[in-house]
Amino acid sequence: MERQLDSLLNAQRKSEIVAALSYGNNPAYGNKVANFEQPLVMKPFLSPSLTWYHKSGFFAGANAYYLFNTEKNHWFEWDLTAGYDYTKNKNFQTGISYTRYIFTDSTDVPTTPIKNELYAYFYYRKWWLQPGISLDYGWGKHSTSGLRSRETLQGSDFNVITTVRHSFIFDGLLCSRDALLLLPSMSLTLGTANYYSQLIAFRYVTRSPKMKFDKVHPGKVLNFEDHTGFEPRAVDCTINVSYLVNKFTISPAFTVFKPLTGVDQHLMSYFTARLAYSF
Repeated sequence: MERQLDSLLNAQRKSEIVAALSYGNNPAYGNKVANFEQPLVMKPFLSPSLTWYHKSGFFAGANAYYLFNTEKNHWFEWDLTAGYDYTKNKNFQTGISYTRYIFTDSTDVPTTPIKNELYAYFYYRKWWLQPGISLDYGWGKHSTSGLRSRETLQGSDFNVITTVRHSFIFDGLLCSRDALLLLPSMSLTLGTANYYSQLIAFRYVTRSPKMKFDKVHPGKVLNFEDHTGFEPRAVDCTINVSYLVNKFTISPAFTVFKPLTGVDQHLMSYFTARLAYSF
């Protein structure tokens, strides 16, 4: 959001480091195995991060997640990300990133093979309503070893997110060096949800009542599939707010979404907030 606000305000491009602390909710099952008969719990988390942005558009960063109300390994995830954002053109904005996910042995987060993510997006900014599309692909494998056997869980997920949005910008509200960005948007997510993951597109946990396991033999590859394929997953309405003053940025966001698959298809919502300092 900070880089987008700089682009919309035509701020001078410069290299910088951004340290941030985020708060939000994370889906947890209360068990290492995804038991779809149990209710999903949205447990609060804190996420510190450190990201380096180059004035050319390249960036790299790392962040961690601390999950509250869990019995084992509160620091359940570490992410390493690198990518490129192109924001120099007033008519469009695009970018691509790669993220490596490192999970610890948590009592609340199910085992997942999704350890890698490739994400790309494009927004056309010339119209009042800005259309956009994002492609999100995750893949990987997870191995477990017994006394005489070794089993590997491998797989992938692919999602497409279509979005329309409009930005409202107000600068010089309280001083000459502040600005406020309001960014309401509506999105439709289509794709697969075969595994628990932290993919950008996987903001909604689909409660699939039927899972299919292939017969497993010691040392063989385990295939784990969702009962559905590529299909509409959810629709959402989000309001992102970003207030920038000097080197600080406060970014709360609120999302209301409706899952289109699974047992629970009623309206749900979640809130996130982020405080960032650039230097």
